[in-house]
Amino acid sequence: MELLIEILNVLQARMETPQAYGWFHLLFFAASIAGGILLCVFCKNDRPAKARAIILTASVISLLLEVYKQIVYTYTVQDGTIVADFQWYAFPWQFCSMPMYTGLIAGLLPKGRVHDSLCAFQATYGLFGGICVMLYPVQVFIPMIGINIQTMVWHGLMITVGIWLLGSGYVKVEHKTILRALPVFGCTVGIAMILNEIAHFTGLLETDTFNMFYISPYCDPSLPVYSIVQQYVPYPWCLILYIAGFTAAAYIVLLGAMGIQKLATRKKSRV
Repeated sequence: MELLIEILNVLQARMETPQAYGWFHLLFFAASIAGGILLCVFCKNDRPAKARAIILTASVISLLLEVYKQIVYTYTVQDGTIVADFQWYAFPWQFCSMPMYTGLIAGLLPKGRVHDSLCAFQATYGLFGGICVMLYPVQVFIPMIGINIQTMVWHGLMITVGIWLLGSGYVKVEHKTILRALPVFGCTVGIAMILNEIAHFTGLLETDTFNMFYISPYCDPSLPVYSIVQQYVPYPWCLILYIAGFTAAAYIVLLGAMGIQKLATRKKSRV
């Protein structure tokens, strides 16, 4: 028991809460972008098997980090005893959790329609999610070293993989890509809605917070920007706006990649 307590204390080692755009944040932000660029340079136009290995590796890393997160959130030391209390608010089915699942499935599936749709999701919605957190990381930092590293690596990988998928050409940089990604997003939102309904009808919300994708009509609004919409727009319509808004943002990411591709093509033609 003493050994387990020591291990848990190490896993829950404390630190001063990092500041947005401080050295800790900028280090991981720069590394995520650099990682994507390096993959584009050294792993461009690779065989599907190697591409699947890259996607699978990123997903497994995210999965292991999620296991660590659940351990340190669930187990605490109280009066020399380890106490377990699962934190339902940290249940791993949030928008930024999806690349862990989509990457795992895409890495295991052979190249085909499903594989391509999952990769398209990671290159658009996933990349958008990673960028959002890295641009505004205030809500993800806490006074725990491991969790801060976990969240930076997790969201950094979303950027790294997204940049590589688009920059390497593995995911086609064209308008149709967002249509390939949309069904995957729709399925993930649908599952989040089902989980939120289960939490409501089982009475879980009476004692715990459970708000997957932050779209539950039974919880107080908490997602930046969307929380304002929830206050003034009836639930079915604000949900539609949520899906439309995230899709538009993912599409803008794709348009940005298309613009960069055109500039690169023009530069090559001039040379």
